[in-house]
Amino acid sequence: MVSTLSPGGTGVPGRAGAQRGTEQAVPVRRVPPTVLGLLESARRGLAEAETETTPGTRYICAHLAALRAAAAVVAARGEPPTRRRKPRSVWELLPQVEPTLAEWAAFFAASASKRAAAEAGLPRAASAHEADDLLRDAETFVSVAERALGVAGQALLPLRPAS
Repeated sequence: MVSTLSPGGTGVPGRAGAQRGTEQAVPVRRVPPTVLGLLESARRGLAEAETETTPGTRYICAHLAALRAAAAVVAARGEPPTRRRKPRSVWELLPQVEPTLAEWAAFFAASASKRAAAEAGLPRAASAHEADDLLRDAETFVSVAERALGVAGQALLPLRPAS
C-alpha cells in the first residue's frame, strides 16, 4: 500500500505536492499498537511539558517524552541480539536498531543525569532556559522518530488552555 505525502512532511495526503506535481510516494507500514501507544504517550508528555511552569518538571516531562519515542523505535525494530544479560538503556539500544538516530541517543543519554537530579527534587537541576531548550529538542526528536517509523505525527492539543 502506498500513500502520498506532500513535501515538507506535513502529513496531509496529496496537499501542496499534488498542486505542483511533485508529490512523493511514501510506503505505509503497519505499526503495532504498542508502538503507536508509546508515540501517543510521547506527544502527551510534550503537551504536558509545555504547560509546566517549573523548569525541573518541564525538563523531566520533555526528557521522558523523548525516552518514550526512542522506546517506540526500539520496540518497532526489535531489540538487537546480545550475549549480555545486563539490562541496557534505550539510549544504548537505539543506535543499534536505528543508526541514523545515534546522535540523538547520545544527546539524550547525556541529559539523563540532569533529569535524574530534577526527579530527585534538586531545585537548580535545570534552568528555565535548559528546560525550554530540551523541550524544543524533544519535540524535534519525537517528530524524527515518527518519520523513522513511517508514522505521520500530529501534535496534541494542550492539556489546559494557556493563560
